Amino acid sequence: MSLPEFLNFAAAPTHVAPFSHAVEADGWIFITGQMPTDPDDDAKPLADGVEAQTRRVMDNLLIVLTEMGLGLGNVVNCKVYLTEFKRDFPAMNEVYRSYFEPGKLPTRTCIGVTALARDAIVEIDMIARRP
Repeated sequence: MSLPEFLNFAAAPTHVAPFSHAVEADGWIFITGQMPTDPDDDAKPLADGVEAQTRRVMDNLLIVLTEMGLGLGNVVNCKVYLTEFKRDFPAMNEVYRSYFEPGKLPTRTCIGVTALARDAIVEIDMIARRP
């Protein structure tokens, strides 16, 4: 078993807390939950609505995957966190689903939470695997 590699990427969004963008160990990649922040301007206000925030979160996750030479086809598990679960679950699902090939969805858990950093309404983390 190899030692974990702690990874950070200049193209990815600025950290909102002390963490690495991803950690890789033995071909498994654990990607920190991404917020709907603009990777080019951390001071920019978050987009309104769960659809726009989910798109930004998924795009931020794609930045990390791309920096690692991977794509969404390598993702095996996601965790989604919503502050307004009943209200936002259907709309978040529509956007989330659009990022994956039909029939190739990773396993997933969706959790209702009381709050997220930066007053975001959605956060998503991922586990991926190298071929």
